[in-house]
Amino acid sequence: MILMPQMLHSMVRLATSLVYEPTSTLVTILYYGDLLPRNLDLGRFVQHDFHSRENYFFHFLTNIIRCVW
Repeated sequence: MILMPQMLHSMVRLATSLVYEPTSTLVTILYYGDLLPRNLDLGRFVQHDFHSRENYFFHFLTNIIRCVW
């Protein structure tokens, strides 16, 4: 199984979301990276569809954020 096409699709999906909805995309990355509190006010900005199994780059990015901070 080649991971590169799946990772590329995930990167394009994240980049497209950053262009069209930058605030909610950044809030989603920080939320799943455990840098934002889990409350209802921020929960309405979070895009829960990013947290799917096929979104490899999103999971990679949130795991890097967890390790660094």
